[in-house]
Amino acid sequence: MATIDVVIPVYNEERALPVSVPNVLAYFDAHPEHQWRVVVADNASTDRTLEVSRALEAEHAGRVAVIYIPVKGRGIALRTSWLTSPADVVAYMDVDLSTDLAHLSALVDPIAAGEVDVSYGTRLHKDSQTNRGFKREFISRAYVFILRTIAGLRVTDAQCGFKAMSREAARSLIPLVRDNAWFFDSELLLVAQENGYRLREVPVRWEEDTDTRVHIVKTATDDLRGIWRLKRGGVPRVASRGARSH
Repeated sequence: MATIDVVIPVYNEERALPVSVPNVLAYFDAHPEHQWRVVVADNASTDRTLEVSRALEAEHAGRVAVIYIPVKGRGIALRTSWLTSPADVVAYMDVDLSTDLAHLSALVDPIAAGEVDVSYGTRLHKDSQTNRGFKREFISRAYVFILRTIAGLRVTDAQCGFKAMSREAARSLIPLVRDNAWFFDSELLLVAQENGYRLREVPVRWEEDTDTRVHIVKTATDDLRGIWRLKRGGVPRVASRGARSH
C-alpha cells in the first residue's frame, strides 16, 4: 500500500474548501488500496481560508494536514509541500476540482507501481473532454505549441492543475526548478523530460471554473519569460545520478 499526499494549493478559498475537501476524502474512502492524505497549502490568504483549513484538519485528524506559506505562488506551495512530504507519491489538484476526481487513480497508480516517475493531466489530448471558453482554449493551445516548438517539451498540456510524482523524483527535480508561480508546472515537466524521467499523460474530463484566481494574460506572459530563460540558459541536470533511460 502506497502513501499518497494530495496537495491543494489555495489562496482565499474559504468557501470552496468545505465543499472540495469532503469530496476528495469521499474519493479516498472509495479507494482503500492506498493510504491517502489531503494537504491544504495556504498561500498567504487574507480571508478565513487558514481558519477553515485548520477546522477541517481537526475534524479529519490524520487525513487532512495544513501548511501555511506566507507568500503567494502555486509553485512555492507545491515546492514546500512536496519537498516536506514523507509520502511515497505526491500529487496536487486545484481546489475547484475542475478535473474529474475519477482520474486520480490513473494519475497516481502507475507511480505507486513504479511504472513512471511523473504523471500529468491533459485537457488537450484527443481523448480528453473539456468544457471551457474559447479564450482559455486558444491561449492553452497556443502556449503548448510554443512550449513544444521552442522548448522541445513533448506534452499536449503543461498547465493542467493535476499532477503527481514519486518522492524520489520530487527530491531530485524540484530543487532544479526556479519558478515559484504558474510556470512551475511547465518547468518541472521540462526538467523531468530532459533528465530522462518517465512521464505519462492522463487524459481528463475538465470543467472550467468561472471563479478562477488565474489572470490568464499575465500568466501567459510570465510563462513566455520562463521559456525564454530556459532556452537561453539551458535545462539543469540532476547532478547526483545523470539521465534515466525511458
